[in-house]
Order: sequence, then C-alpha cells, then structure tokens
Amino acid sequence: MPLPSTAATWAPMAAWPFLFHALRTDALAPGTSEAALMDAAIEAGAEDVVTNEDGSIEVISPPMTGRGQGRAGESRLQPEFGEVTMKPQNETAFEGEDALKMQKLLDALRSAG
Repeated sequence: MPLPSTAATWAPMAAWPFLFHALRTDALAPGTSEAALMDAAIEAGAEDVVTNEDGSIEVISPPMTGRGQGRAGESRLQPEFGEVTMKPQNETAFEGEDALKMQKLLDALRSAG
C-alpha cells in the first residue's frame, strides 16, 4: 500500500537528523596564532580546532555561531572562509575495485549535473 503523499514528502526530511549533523567550519590563513585561536575557540564552544599541512587552521563549531562570533572574533582573528556543512554520521572508506566503482559513479554524477 503506497504512503499518503504527506508521509512520502516528510519521510526523507525526517531521516536527515539521523544521517547527518550540521557544523560550521571557519578557515583561517596560514600564520594565524594557533595559541590565541585555541583559547578563543574553546571559550566559544568550538568542537575541534584542526591545523592543516599548509599551516591553515580550521575551527569546527555548532552551526548557529556566526562568522567571526566568539571563536575568532574574541581574539580579533577573522576567518578567510566559513560555511555550514552537513557531515555524515557514518563514513565509509573504499579500497581496490570498490573505490574505482565509486569514483566512476561520482564522475558520472558530476558530468550529468
């Protein structure tokens, strides 16, 4: 028996909170004072601070914190880039032939869009 149209519309939306969680990522340029940023980020409730290979720093926080609020703003450090991302709750690493198949699928989806 098919679902009523309202249930069919709401079902995919109801699954989102269980599959993904939203987080904000702010990126700061290489050379940013990591110590000053770390203190400000912790006080503002950041979930993580990640230093990349190129020296840039990413601050991961709840999505409701605006660009430059709290974390970077308190230490007068302004992010170069910020976005809210839906991060999957589960991640899968593909290897070997499975990785090739997945890459083929991604390439096909990119060329179709």
